[in-house]
Amino acid sequence: MIRNIFPISLAVFFSSAVFSQELAQWRGPNRDGIYPEHDLLKSWPVTGPAMLWHFDDLGQGHSSAAVTDNRVFITGMINGIGYIFSFDLNGKLLWKVPYGEEWTESWPGVRSTPLICDGRIYLESGFGKLVCRNANDGALVWTVDILKEYQAPNIKWGMTENLLIDGNKLFCTPGGPEYNVIALDRNTGKLIWKCAAKGEESAYCSPALIKLTNRKILVTHTASSIIGIDADTGKFLWSDDQPNTYSVHANTPIYRDGYIYCVSGYGRGGVMLKLSPDGNSVEELWRNTSIGNRMAGAVLVNGKLFGSDDNGKAWYCVDWKTGVDMYSEKITGKGNIIFADDMLYCYGDNGEIALVQPEVNSFKKISAFKVPYGSDQHWAHLVIKNGRLYVRHGSSLMVYNIVK
Repeated sequence: MIRNIFPISLAVFFSSAVFSQELAQWRGPNRDGIYPEHDLLKSWPVTGPAMLWHFDDLGQGHSSAAVTDNRVFITGMINGIGYIFSFDLNGKLLWKVPYGEEWTESWPGVRSTPLICDGRIYLESGFGKLVCRNANDGALVWTVDILKEYQAPNIKWGMTENLLIDGNKLFCTPGGPEYNVIALDRNTGKLIWKCAAKGEESAYCSPALIKLTNRKILVTHTASSIIGIDADTGKFLWSDDQPNTYSVHANTPIYRDGYIYCVSGYGRGGVMLKLSPDGNSVEELWRNTSIGNRMAGAVLVNGKLFGSDDNGKAWYCVDWKTGVDMYSEKITGKGNIIFADDMLYCYGDNGEIALVQPEVNSFKKISAFKVPYGSDQHWAHLVIKNGRLYVRHGSSLMVYNIVK
């Protein structure tokens, strides 16, 4: 059910030109949790920022919204079937289309956030079904069962990968012994290259793309390793050991100026890798177990890493260069984090969203509110687009005005 609190009168013009060259993806433009927004509110009322609208019939799931300049896309599972929903910016449901069977076992619901690129939607289901659909009306363009086609096993909690595009290449990690990581033609779904890597199973990771002067490198996790692959050719370049108890490595690697930070849960924590200038190798510089989260991400701001820890339920600030803890506090429940306009947005698993100012020696919690709608776990990552905060809690999507 849609609830419009403050309707917007502008209509949306349905045209393929609407989406030309537009990209909306997991954790922002660079997949690092940093949103390039300005003139946002520096504090909120006690009840939170003004809610513009909410929709409460998504079904089960933990995926985030993918937001373009005039559309909102999100997924949900209803009676075991996955659906893609498309809304205009008023919250009007434009269409809802099924894409197939979804994950009904432990922690049921949709996993992956839609990727929107040049008028098409790309999505991977918990059962490894890859779909490409038209963003205007949801019509099917192509589909591939990557587990069946590329001889890979499913994993304990279902395939959970937020897809990545570069040019005409769509990257994903089936996790098979031969087709461990693959690049598909995003227009047809046909194979461009395959990489056997270390032959390990997929590990819930959404990859990062590193752009060097003369090459691009795809970085992701498989069951026990961080791996680097030449993004143009599929050549396996390097790996670094990163095992943990359940082979869960759901956080996207963070890259900055020759350094790669990767963090996992279950006591493994984070590691800093120094990438060689040619991209052919890495070396470990430091390890830190303070930020040890399974799937909540971290952000890099002004030479500092910010994120929460699964075990101590504290939020940490860690020095990027040395890995030394700078400070920590229990801001709210452990959870996911994004950054915009000099502020941290922390979404705790207790259902609280906190607006936090990172200071030299402490966190300053400015405002907070409880998420009012939805069900089950508070796992979906926050999204900010054009002065709006998008919050998904299970069956509900809530949209708040956070611009001054």
